[in-house]
Amino acid sequence: MTDYLLRELTPRLHRALTRLPVVVLSGLRQSGKSTLLRNEPSVREGRRYQTLDDFDVLAAARSNPGALLDGGPCILDEVQRCPELLVEIKRRVDRSRKAGQYILSGSADLALLGGVSETLAGRAVHCTLHPMTRREIRGRTGTAPFLIRFLENPSAPTTPADPVAEEEVLLGGLPPVCLEPDQDAWEWFRGYAQTYLERDVRQISNIADLVAFRNLVELAALRTGQVLVISSLARDAKLTAATAGRYLGHLETSFLVRRIPPFLRNRSSRLIKSPKLLFTDSGFAAFLAGLKQLEPGRDDRLRGALFETYVAQNVLAILEAHAPDARVGYWHEQGRHEVDLVIEHGRSVLAIEVKAGTRWTDADLSGLRAFLDRTPPPALGILATNGRSATTLGPRLRAIPIGHLLA
Repeated sequence: MTDYLLRELTPRLHRALTRLPVVVLSGLRQSGKSTLLRNEPSVREGRRYQTLDDFDVLAAARSNPGALLDGGPCILDEVQRCPELLVEIKRRVDRSRKAGQYILSGSADLALLGGVSETLAGRAVHCTLHPMTRREIRGRTGTAPFLIRFLENPSAPTTPADPVAEEEVLLGGLPPVCLEPDQDAWEWFRGYAQTYLERDVRQISNIADLVAFRNLVELAALRTGQVLVISSLARDAKLTAATAGRYLGHLETSFLVRRIPPFLRNRSSRLIKSPKLLFTDSGFAAFLAGLKQLEPGRDDRLRGALFETYVAQNVLAILEAHAPDARVGYWHEQGRHEVDLVIEHGRSVLAIEVKAGTRWTDADLSGLRAFLDRTPPPALGILATNGRSATTLGPRLRAIPIGHLLA
């Protein structure tokens, strides 16, 4: 591993610690939560770090949670392993509302946030650490992201962009992979999948048939970037729709996938209202889909879906850190037009269509044009291509390189 790199989320975490007694940091396993909590001075300063992955700490927490919390502000990692701690934290917070007393971290959403939302309502700020952004990997988090600046002032960039390499999409944003590109990423992902199945899934739920679950995970990876149809996924996995839905819930619980809701605020009467399925990390999705290369022409649909997944994971991480109130959806008219991502932030509405190649045709703009035709100003559209130069395509439509969009 290289030296610690500043994460997009750090300033928001620091601000949260000055406002409420508890900060909850959750996210995909190996996304860098523990590294951030141990190494970021503005977060670690004055706080004891303890992880419930340590058996002795876990045993102490279960037998006497009050004693574990004695000694002042602390960081409790993998806290979902001991829900009893939450009741004691609530009791102490109710006695003293001093900001920044506890940071709770975990890799399971419902196991952690479900209990926290019930026990610590009004006492906690919730943050999600996404896989590393391109800005983080390159150590360029010192300036405001282009996306945030564009939402405030939609002017096209004038400098050439650095295109996204296919290798970046295949590696994704999990630090042990993207920060060590010379290692065998395939072997790392293989071990990651095995750990997830043998440890994390068993913590979340008692799944008896891990083979069927693994099969569904792989089939879901082949559907990243697509509208989710549970009945189709269940049929291909040879499971009932109820079981497939329950398994998919486990994937969400452990942050492997995310369901993106549809954008419904326009005049179309043919909108698809099912969510879109997106894997949290493009590298792991590519591994599960069995792809070691993204050669143009081999499987352009999946290639495009993985580029979309990579762009989405970067966009979601940037918004989580810099515009946490923003909402992200997608837009799809049945049998006609679609747009990959739609961002709503205040009065701003920004539609983004991702194209893995450097060139485009008029047909690639049809979804964006239809969306803008049905959505009044100030809505804007971006065709995100993997080229170098930005181009104005109309009063509310721009072609902007992915390299700029993620900068």
